[in-house]
Amino acid sequence: MASRATPFSAAGVRGFFHQGHGAAARGLVLTHGAGSNCEAPLLMETARAFAAAGFSVLRCDLPFRQARPTGPPQRGSAAGDREGLRHAVAALRERVRGAVFLGGHSYGGRQASMLAAEDPAVADALLLLSYPLHPPKKPEQLRTEHFPRLRTRALFVHGTADAFGTIAELETAIALIPAPTQIMRIEGAGHDLRRGRFDLAAVAKALLGEKD
Repeated sequence: MASRATPFSAAGVRGFFHQGHGAAARGLVLTHGAGSNCEAPLLMETARAFAAAGFSVLRCDLPFRQARPTGPPQRGSAAGDREGLRHAVAALRERVRGAVFLGGHSYGGRQASMLAAEDPAVADALLLLSYPLHPPKKPEQLRTEHFPRLRTRALFVHGTADAFGTIAELETAIALIPAPTQIMRIEGAGHDLRRGRFDLAAVAKALLGEKD
């Protein structure tokens, strides 16, 4: 049975709420990349799969997307986007009793990881879909400055054809993170993860630290 999404609105938060199946004692805040919004197909599929696995999911628009319907984040907006994620986590904690996880695709995942580096208590673990390790064809411009301060367990879901970072580059980068990390390789997938075929139920188990 598919989870039905209902519109969600709170102070600084806009998105959709998926009630998890069963007791749904745990929650996931999920957000989008720089060129997208919370209605991206990947986010909707992920939210439905996680709801079926017993997570209540809040997929939400970052503040930069709430401010304007199209276009990338403006320079200087990142701190506000992280504050928006903080508000989303707080809103979800009012609905679930147990652990709350934080994740996002590309830019959204990067901001989630930066927030966790600033405030380790914000989430129990991170789900980072296609972490944008560097701009395409610019491997020297690494986005890892905060990795040594990241003490929140992180699951990276990454395509083997991602132009924003190879698996080998990602493996080298996450060695900087003092918290437990895991990479789930998606064979043949690019940055959007659309060409690869992967089991989102397995991703949910991995985020919980469970093994098949």
